[in-house]
Amino acid sequence: MTMTLPPIDVDLSALATRLDHVPERPLSLAECQTLKAVVHMFADVLRLLDEQGATIAQLRAFLGWARSEKMREVLRQAGLDPQTTSAPRVDESRPATGQARQHPDPGHGRHGAAAYAGAHKIAIAHAALHPGDACPGCATGKVYAQQEPRRLIRIVGQAPLAATVYALERLRCNLCGEVFTATPPEGVGPEKYDATSASMIALLKYGSGLPFHRLERLQAHLAIPLPASTQWEIVAETATVLRPTLDELLRQAAQGDVLHNDDTHMRVLGLRHEAAPAASGTEEAPIDPANAGSDMAKRTGVFTSGIVSQTQDGHRIALFFTGRRHAGENLAAVLARRAAELGPPIQMSDALTRNLPEPLQVIVANCLAHGRRRFVEVTPQFPAQCRHVLEALGEIYGHDAHARAEGMTPEARLQYHQAHSGPVMTALHAWLTAQLAEKQVEPNSGLGKAITYLLKHWPALTLFLRQPGAPLDKGYASYCTSCARDMLFSGNRRRSESLVPCVFRGGLGPGSSYRNTFLSVAG
Repeated sequence: MTMTLPPIDVDLSALATRLDHVPERPLSLAECQTLKAVVHMFADVLRLLDEQGATIAQLRAFLGWARSEKMREVLRQAGLDPQTTSAPRVDESRPATGQARQHPDPGHGRHGAAAYAGAHKIAIAHAALHPGDACPGCATGKVYAQQEPRRLIRIVGQAPLAATVYALERLRCNLCGEVFTATPPEGVGPEKYDATSASMIALLKYGSGLPFHRLERLQAHLAIPLPASTQWEIVAETATVLRPTLDELLRQAAQGDVLHNDDTHMRVLGLRHEAAPAASGTEEAPIDPANAGSDMAKRTGVFTSGIVSQTQDGHRIALFFTGRRHAGENLAAVLARRAAELGPPIQMSDALTRNLPEPLQVIVANCLAHGRRRFVEVTPQFPAQCRHVLEALGEIYGHDAHARAEGMTPEARLQYHQAHSGPVMTALHAWLTAQLAEKQVEPNSGLGKAITYLLKHWPALTLFLRQPGAPLDKGYASYCTSCARDMLFSGNRRRSESLVPCVFRGGLGPGSSYRNTFLSVAG
């Protein structure tokens, strides 16, 4: 579903009035075209609703209503000029950081050779010259090796999982009949599937959302068959071997300074028609949260929770839980492994009470982007008021981006926000309060509800002004949870109950982490 209906501007009340007078005066050609466009749009919407799997987001995109949350786009769609701002987005008095981006010459590509860290490196010596030889150009000087060689990048296509067939020669004695087989190359064992094949299958399925059956078809087209059932067996067997690694990731995640958590609805076909498990059971997840909730047996929904822990050494660990437990209950299960001598961590989430890890103590921070979105949604109805809020919050995000670009410590970032973002948030709080106190906004309107939300959760939304390291929003958890929802759709309980961890260590991506983990366990 990629087509989008062209926008049409129709006054439905005027059209209805005009249709009432058709017997007296026939429709003009322009009016017939307008009526025809409305009928066609109605028919297309009905057809879209009949399609299996159509979502509200797809319907909005089909009707041309999908919009970005960027302030420039929000203001433009509300009929405002995004170029005219009432306040600077960032502090213009501070010095600019970094140098202006240098655009490379055409033909040099987006990524340099250093970006291809996973590529095979092959050193090629000059075929005719050696260091110290006479220069063939001037016949007088001598040539010497340069410190940096000229780098040539060659990218080739290959199957996601490649195969090598080793033809081991066999020799048979003509008297005793004994057969002697050649020894395989070093590193090639009797197993058909290497440890790296398990990591690649897991990455394609759980890291990129490629279903087993699609990988099966792709491999078959490339003449390297890999049945979907075999893929599942490989992943299931390796998951058991990697269980200690998962336990260690859970332990390390529990020690984090900041934990983001979020959840979303998930489709697990095998759970839709089953009764919810008992609250004290361990069938759903490998960890039993303390006091998981007395209403567990009454729940019918299935959720995927994403928990992203930012550790003290700067690593981020992402964990996924799929089942009937909410994000707060899964977070409580993780924090149950936290060392007793550590203080409560910062917990970043939206303001839903089910995100809290009761009864454990945390420093609650609420998502500022979640509150901002409420103003984005009502900007067409209240453009001037929403613009004021969006520009103020844009200035806050500008300050945070500056602190991140400067590599500030949590303490330095806190002081910077207190000096630059504190006055902005104080003025915004006074403005929001005045809107309701002076009855300039109807409390039950969309704008009134957005203002009430910010004021109600103001202490948690502004934790970044009081606590070192407090983030502005839950972007990490939202991204990971949406990825898990799109990638981990399952048909049965067994496939959905596993936790799928990812660990990001500096410049080491999840692919390398998975591969190294599989190799170390298998080796």
